[in-house]
Amino acid sequence: MKEELGDFIEAAGLQSYDPNEISNIYKKHPKRLIKRLWQTLIPIALFMLGVAWEKLIGLLKNETRARNRAIEFTNLLVDLGPAFIKAGQALSTRPDVIPKLVLEELAQLQDQLPGFESDLAIACIKEDLGQTYDKIYKSFELTPISAASLGQVHRAILNNGDNVAVKIQRPGLREQITLDLYIVRNIAIWLKKYISFIRSDLVALIDELGIRVFEEMDYINEANNAEKFYNLHKHNKQIKVPSIYKEYTSKRVLTMEWIDGIKLTNIEGVKKLGIDPNEMIEIGVNCSLQQLLEHGYFHADPHPGNILALANGKLCYLDFGMMSEVTDKSRTGLIQAVVHLVNKRFDKLSKDFVELGFLKEDVNLIPIVPEFERVFKEALNVGVSSMDFKSVTDDMSSLMYKFPFELPPYYALIIRSLITLEGIALSVDPNFKILGAAYPYFARRLMEDPDPKLRESLKEMIFENGIINWNRLENLLSNASKQKEIDIDKLSDQVIEFLFSDNGGILREEITETVAEQFDLINFYTIKSINEKLPDRLRSNRINETSGELKLFNGLEPIKKIINILITLPGLDTNLVLKKLGRVFKEPKAREMSFQIAKKFTNRSFARIIKIAAGVDQ
Repeated sequence: MKEELGDFIEAAGLQSYDPNEISNIYKKHPKRLIKRLWQTLIPIALFMLGVAWEKLIGLLKNETRARNRAIEFTNLLVDLGPAFIKAGQALSTRPDVIPKLVLEELAQLQDQLPGFESDLAIACIKEDLGQTYDKIYKSFELTPISAASLGQVHRAILNNGDNVAVKIQRPGLREQITLDLYIVRNIAIWLKKYISFIRSDLVALIDELGIRVFEEMDYINEANNAEKFYNLHKHNKQIKVPSIYKEYTSKRVLTMEWIDGIKLTNIEGVKKLGIDPNEMIEIGVNCSLQQLLEHGYFHADPHPGNILALANGKLCYLDFGMMSEVTDKSRTGLIQAVVHLVNKRFDKLSKDFVELGFLKEDVNLIPIVPEFERVFKEALNVGVSSMDFKSVTDDMSSLMYKFPFELPPYYALIIRSLITLEGIALSVDPNFKILGAAYPYFARRLMEDPDPKLRESLKEMIFENGIINWNRLENLLSNASKQKEIDIDKLSDQVIEFLFSDNGGILREEITETVAEQFDLINFYTIKSINEKLPDRLRSNRINETSGELKLFNGLEPIKKIINILITLPGLDTNLVLKKLGRVFKEPKAREMSFQIAKKFTNRSFARIIKIAAGVDQ
């Protein structure tokens, strides 16, 4: 008993995940390890032997039988406890490790568990906060309102009258988690050593899981996460983050503002608040993209219970235990990958996957490029806005399992976050397409962001073989204009800077050529009109009677469309236009453009007069 208590005490003292320290603990105290091994390895071994036998005799070729085994595996993880549940959730985002059919079942993995006794909860409050619960809280509901794998939540009222939610960790959780992580990690070491077809580093995956779980078990860390999230989004009037009561928060007890809200999946409940559920989804998508691509700090567990619609029209985020970060390089890489996907440059897209860490630099990309084309081309034919994200990710799952892909841990969390968000949105609108909802945001970032790499991506998006693709530019502006948060002042500055920069030379030439050509055609049309009004003896019959009419202003049609989009942008007014025109006139390259237009127009007009005089049809 003393030995068992000893490993409990030592494991309880671990403040961060350290696989070596955990290993030392259970090597010194083997009894609890042996007991837990018996509880876990026997069911796991029996399951794996059954699967191996069925694969050997061909039973698993039957999809129904294979799916039943996947369901059994999911249920087994739930029965084995919190660490195995978390491992299953981590695996559910790893198409490079797990076959598609198993992924689908692991995606259904739920971590809802029965609550623990209230006397253990109030004992935890006293031990961690130094006071009995009735001294801190004016009232405290002993029956939890919800329970998950790591803890449970009670409703309470502070002595000052504030309504709060009190999250309390399960007793002995850290000890059980460390022991289970030790067992799972050693299983991963064995699989890595003896199972050759597993390419990904399962040990690294378990270590990443251990780091995340230890962060989740530290409620002070969660409180700090909530504050950081609030500071990043405090200027967004559509987002609500609950207040944290740090004086009543410890590593195992978290006291936060009580939020009355409705889950987004409860469509009728949201409508009763007088709120359009689709608007809530739009806010959620934009906020998620802002987290990923602007702040680089995102909520990695946005399940239905963690995102609520409020009566005041705001969207509230809860539970900040699982957060993750994206580097500037990765954020830029993601946007570049979207550009290459939209442009159907699958050769460059394969290189993006290397840059992003999905593929090693020595991997042969030649056989992967046509597979990318197969996966994405059909989806892209219907347009980005109509692309089915789930079907694309399903196809990508098969591709990742087939080729030597390795999903970086934080990208696994991104995919999990987006798939979960799309699942919530689909419950509101069965026709929802997350890529269609996200593309306007990508377009705005591409237009606004001063990052040199994204400036190059913008150029790559707009130009094709050195010639401006007006349809792409129109599509980009059209999508960017859908963003309510678009900063027209900043956007116009970026456009002016790009137009008159060294990189904008081709665009300036294209505009110069188009405008000069149209001035020339106007001139020709004027001559033609005057010619038609002259007496017969003075009229020239050599001037073509239709060509001018057919071409006049056709070249300006794309520019007219773009201007029509620009004038509908929110925040665009006469004062802003005059301000930007003043800036344009001060640009040396603008004066150079004016000179070039005048020169080209003069040369064309002079050449036309000579041709008319020489009797050449126009």
